[in-house]
Amino acid sequence: MFSLLLGLVRLGQSIARSFRDPQCRALLLLYGALLVVGTAFYVRTEGWSALDALYFCVATLATVGYGDFAPRTPLGKVFTIVYILIGAGVFVVLAAELAVGVIKLRNVQLGDQAERGEGTSSSAASPESDERSSTTNESS
Repeated sequence: MFSLLLGLVRLGQSIARSFRDPQCRALLLLYGALLVVGTAFYVRTEGWSALDALYFCVATLATVGYGDFAPRTPLGKVFTIVYILIGAGVFVVLAAELAVGVIKLRNVQLGDQAERGEGTSSSAASPESDERSSTTNESS
């Protein structure tokens, strides 16, 4: 349970740190715009409530696709095809940016620990020691 909380804290720190990056901010704005446009479209075209439409948009862009909602009109189906093609790519790039942010945050934290002398020692051998300890049997 503690590791889950720690992971959520790191994710939150990573997201906060990512807001400083203009590319990440642009992706978040684009993702938000896609949610607003999709929600408005499904409310108007399919007659869904705003919450149902937003739920469908988030599930669709996250490529979850529970199947509990599906567009019934031909226009809704065509829009959904285009929405998935555009939105899934935006979602994947945004998720990748956040993952990079988590990795950078971890590297910064590990660097700070190493500077304070709190780094963990690695049990893995260096390549040089592997070369010295390996023996080769050559047959003539």
